[in-house]
Amino acid sequence: MAIEVLRGIAQVDFVPSALCGLFFTAALVAAGWQYGAYGLLGSAVGTGTAYALGLAPAAVGAGLHGYNGCLVALSCAVFLDPGHPATLVVAVLGAVVSVVLTAGLTSLLAARRLPVLTEPFCLVATATAAAAPGFRQLWHGAPTPAALPLPATGPTGPTWDQLWQGFFANIGQIFFMPQWYVGLLFLAGLLVASRLAALAAGAGSATALLTAWALGAPAEAVGEGLLGYNGVLVAMALCGVFVAPGGWSAAYALLGAATATVLTPALAAVTAPFGGHAFTWPFVVTTVLFLAAVPAVPRLRRA
Repeated sequence: MAIEVLRGIAQVDFVPSALCGLFFTAALVAAGWQYGAYGLLGSAVGTGTAYALGLAPAAVGAGLHGYNGCLVALSCAVFLDPGHPATLVVAVLGAVVSVVLTAGLTSLLAARRLPVLTEPFCLVATATAAAAPGFRQLWHGAPTPAALPLPATGPTGPTWDQLWQGFFANIGQIFFMPQWYVGLLFLAGLLVASRLAALAAGAGSATALLTAWALGAPAEAVGEGLLGYNGVLVAMALCGVFVAPGGWSAAYALLGAATATVLTPALAAVTAPFGGHAFTWPFVVTTVLFLAAVPAVPRLRRA
């Protein structure tokens, strides 16, 4: 099952490649061994649960039931205490639930040919973030997460270092990792698996950077990739994964990337009462709506 587990990690970026998953795991370990362990655990639990439930073997083998579990477990490690037993329990439970949600949402969306994406992860992670302060074994002495949305503060003109580091951090933040070198490893994994995926990820990151910069986002947030990771996912989804690649789909994907970048602080404000974590909701909302519009656009074609 090792191959399927690695594919599950790679499927966070739509790539069914165990080699890419190995690069992604190495990137997580570079950020901290606990992150690599939780990522592998989440994918393994999701994959094992799917096998146990008798879900379609082809989908399980391609890692399609591992990526949401991987993200759920990682979110627990990042936002809770990764060394606490309760965090481990919630990570495992969340990964199991994400498989059930994936199966249910697949049935609901199949008629309209819309993908599930990371919606199961978003549902589980948002519920966990909202509920965690109510459980002492999950919330370990941290201040209350509730906060009202506030206007952006600080310099809005990023330095050169913030720009180039932000380019890679946008890719790393898909897995909650802000380090530029971690994002570089993720991009290398994409390049090994698919040049188109790597190119789309790079274009999405650049578009997100330019959009955030042009609209006056705080330079620190731009440099840490906090506004651009959803744009990276949208660009990959709309050019090559769910929409056939081409000039028009590339432009459509970049428009989607810019849209997701604007939606990211908007949805962070909506979730401010329980921490302000947008997760990948902007990616899900943008991609689903843009895909729903594809049949009405003659110049675009579903992949």
